[in-house]
Parts: sequence; C-alpha cells; structure tokens
Amino acid sequence: MANGDSEIRVGCLQCLAYCFVLVFLYLRCWFNIVLSRSKPVKKVDFVQHVASMAADSEFKYSEEYEELSLVGKDQPKEASDLPCNRSKNRFINILPYDHSRVKLLPIDDEDGGDYINANWIPGYNSRREYIASQGPLPSTRDDHWRMIWECNCQCIVMLTKCVEAARQRCDHYWPIDSEAIYYGDLQVQILNETKSTDWSISEFIISKGDQSRRLKHFHYHSWPDMKAPNKTGSIVPFVRLIRAKVQLDGGPLLVHCSAGVGRTGTFIALDHLMQHIEEHDDIDIYGTVYQMRKHRCMMVQTESQYIFIHKCLEFVLEGGEDDEYANTGAIGTENRAFEGEILLLLFCATDASHQKVVSVVYASYE
Repeated sequence: MANGDSEIRVGCLQCLAYCFVLVFLYLRCWFNIVLSRSKPVKKVDFVQHVASMAADSEFKYSEEYEELSLVGKDQPKEASDLPCNRSKNRFINILPYDHSRVKLLPIDDEDGGDYINANWIPGYNSRREYIASQGPLPSTRDDHWRMIWECNCQCIVMLTKCVEAARQRCDHYWPIDSEAIYYGDLQVQILNETKSTDWSISEFIISKGDQSRRLKHFHYHSWPDMKAPNKTGSIVPFVRLIRAKVQLDGGPLLVHCSAGVGRTGTFIALDHLMQHIEEHDDIDIYGTVYQMRKHRCMMVQTESQYIFIHKCLEFVLEGGEDDEYANTGAIGTENRAFEGEILLLLFCATDASHQKVVSVVYASYE
C-alpha cells in the first residue's frame, strides 16, 4: 500500500513538473512576443547573420517568424464586421484594424460609406507613407478609385495578376484601352503603357469635375501568390524604380496584391529598409515587420517572404546590383508613360560598403 501511495505521489509530481514546463514555455513565448519589438543587426554582420539564420534547415528563421504570429491580433476590427461592410472584404480573415483603417468621406444615406479594406502603414519618411489595400472586388472598384482620389495617392504599386491559378485575385479596375471610363464620379483614362519582362508601367489621368491629376501605375506580374519572387535581382530594381519617382512631400503610395498583406507587406518592408540602410549602420527586419503588423494584420504573410526580405538586403549589401548591372547594362527603355523621356536605371556604388542607390536619368528624345 505504501508503495502504491509512493507511485501515485511520484506520478503527481511528474505531471506537475510537466505542467510547469508547459507554462514556462508558454510564458517565454509570450514574453518574447511582448518584449521583442526590435532585433537590429549591424550591416557589417548582416551577411553572417543571414547564414546563421539559414543553418539547420532555416530553424532560426522559423523561430523568429513565429514570434510575430500574434502581433497586433488583439486590436479591434469592428467596422469590417458590420453587415453593410462584410461583402466588401475579399477574405474573411484579412480585415483592417479600426485604429489605422483608411476612412473614405461618408456618402449621404449609405451605411458603411466610409469603409474600404485598407490600412495606413508607417514608412521610413512618414507615419502615413503607404496605404496597404486588398485588390479591389468588382463591387469595390469605385471605392478603390475614390480612395486614390481622396488620399491623393501619387502612385499605385500592384503586385498580383488579376487571375492566378485560374482564380480571380483582383478586379481589372483600370481601363483596358485609351477610352476614358467613369468609376463613380471619377473619370479615368490610360495615357500609355510600357512593358518589360517582369513589370509594366502605365500612366493614368484622373478627373473629377474640372480637376485632373496624373497617376503612375507600377505592375509587377512575376510574383506568385503566398510565395516570394524567383529572383532578388528583379524585385530590387523594381523597388528602386518606384522610390526614384516618389516625391517625399507627395501623397502616399498605394500598394496592393490580392489580400493586401503578403506581397504587399514584403514590398513595403523592402522599400522601407532599403532607404534605411543608406543612412544607418543597422538593419531591423524583425522590428519593421512588427510595426507593420501593428497597423495591418498578417503583413509579410509567409515565412518564405520573411526570408526573401533578408536575401534581398543581402543582395544589396553584397554588391548584387553591380553584378546585375554588369550582366545587363543599364536597364533602359523608351517609356511613353514618362512623356518625352527615356528612363535609364543606373546602379552606382556610393561607398566602400557597396551601398547602392539608383540614379534615374531622363534624356529627351525627338
């Protein structure tokens, strides 16, 4: 009998110890999520850091990315769940947080007239540098253009095809030819389009009454859904191209894919960090994604996209743009979207650590 009691006590102690271990692991994970808001790495150590992260089947990437899984998820999303707004969401699990959602000007007698599935995202230069948006639905096409007009967006960055894997990923929300089309009370006309292997550039003119604005549309069409692009040497110059055309005192960049979180978050993180490393000695990919996820859920949606950001920045710091330039020369094409200009992208070394910037040279043509 004594032996039986002893075995029971031992069993209870083992169960208790097991429970303590589980609680400890849970609390450690929770504290990591709460306390780890920034993990900067020195630029001089970054290549070695990437190699370390990739060791053991990329275990450290998995561990670090998992720490981001709950960031921001406790924030309210009440507007998205109103009956009048539910049909405006492409995916039921990708909803904008109330505190950072883009609010349209209300429409008289229309419930939910201020709602669109989009969030303001802070950037390197301002707290409202980007708008991250889902790809418009046919039913939200007019709202999409209304947001562009009301927020004075200076360009659109589109990172999805309209149809992928035989599924509709985004409405073709712009005119298909030079004929002007009305979207609500906004008239949109495409002026020109230039295509390259991985992307196309178009220019639109948007009019409302007697007011008109020009808007550039940058469409990267070689990026598969839920994945990373096949090559860093294509997306990096695409990011450079857009940043070279952005006016710092202009309106926000509207960035969208299908859900507006995966490819969208990856592009915004790259644009932010590629500016940061030109003026600072550290790189904080984790902290950048952390801050984005406080403003829109699931930004940088997959671990492969998180790894891709690291690889792109390694490509930049290791002089990959020099190699790309040596293989292809200046990336240049006559581009009618820039009216009377030839656009040349020239990668130029700016210091001994192989930081790169892009010089955009415009040469008039006859």
